[in-house]
Amino acid sequence: MEIDDPEEMQHRKAQFLIYKSLKKSDSMRKQPWLKVRVCKLKIKIGRRLKRFRKSILLTFSVTRGGVYKQFMSQLKSWKGLLKSRETMVSTTTTLQPMFT
Repeated sequence: MEIDDPEEMQHRKAQFLIYKSLKKSDSMRKQPWLKVRVCKLKIKIGRRLKRFRKSILLTFSVTRGGVYKQFMSQLKSWKGLLKSRETMVSTTTTLQPMFT
């Protein structure tokens, strides 16, 4: 067996530590890239959900407006019918009875 020089042993140990730290930094570099990609995906999904929600709210507001207009037009027609009925009732009370 050969006896190694202490300086050479120290040199090999330093090389190993450098190799180990470089390997660790390489593995760390991959994670932020993945985090960035996931973050971008979340933003993309969030934007789509926001657009979808806005379109649904717009659809409901348009539908609500249409229903309101239909209801008001029906109410106006009913008012017209009621007014014409009131005039019919008031004119019949002023008429003389036929059979007395």
